[in-house]
Amino acid sequence: MIDVHQHLWPVGFVDRLRARSEPPYLDGWTLHTATEAPYDVDPAAHAVDKRVALEQDSGTKLAVVSLSSPLGIEHLGDAALLDAWHAGAVEFPAPFKAWAAVDLLDPDVEGLESLLDKGFLGLQLPAHVLGTPAGWAALGEVLAAVERLNKPILVHPGVAQPVDEALCWWAPVVDYTSQLQAAWWSWHAFGGRRSYPALRLCFAAAAGLAPVHHERLAARGGRLGTIDPNLYVDTSSYGPQGIDAVARVLGIDQVVHGTDRPYAGITDLRQGDAATAVIRHDNPHRLLFGAGTPTPERGVQ
Repeated sequence: MIDVHQHLWPVGFVDRLRARSEPPYLDGWTLHTATEAPYDVDPAAHAVDKRVALEQDSGTKLAVVSLSSPLGIEHLGDAALLDAWHAGAVEFPAPFKAWAAVDLLDPDVEGLESLLDKGFLGLQLPAHVLGTPAGWAALGEVLAAVERLNKPILVHPGVAQPVDEALCWWAPVVDYTSQLQAAWWSWHAFGGRRSYPALRLCFAAAAGLAPVHHERLAARGGRLGTIDPNLYVDTSSYGPQGIDAVARVLGIDQVVHGTDRPYAGITDLRQGDAATAVIRHDNPHRLLFGAGTPTPERGVQ
């Protein structure tokens, strides 16, 4: 089993968050951000030995962890915090690998290329900066570099808008999904596939169910076009109804297993054994490494 979407904080990264006095920062294990309510982090969720044991019990052969984009770190200009993430993430033991991140205030393309050459499997970008065609265009050099190195991109929810702290579910249910939908449609409106024909993209959380709205696109004069074999969605936080609906539009081959651990876990999608094996193994492998790479044995599912 391959999980393309998890979160795990290195010790040095936690220390840097505690050293900060402005959001995002940690006060003990309470996380403070600029726009969401304080959140009590479970220390065990970021204990590497416990997470390794959990993945071994689950039969996970590869789990790809990423920076938590809702914290807004890519826009802080805090090089030490980003460095702490990369320095710690690259040292995670098996089955963990990591997505790289980039300072979006001043993207260091050469530095990103170096990270991707040193074992990071791809790049994560926050969806809130990709919500317009211009947002995609502004990152042209970054996209070109990732495509050139034959690496994928994970589009992950970014910074949420402020809302009543009592509505703790609002950001993940409303804001994150709307960000992902906007990023999905902006990629198409931008003509991303014409500009980057070989770039592999995965939208977290089923792209906020954006593919389901392709019927509305057609009803309003748009056009779906052919299935894009380099465009994927992950399953995080969705179950049988949501994933079945998305798969009916994109095809089962474009759906990849992603849990969003430690915030969610493995869900039985009730797709049958064959489809489950494809979602949990074959498709994630193709996303991460390309269609031409040998697919290893599936092993435990």
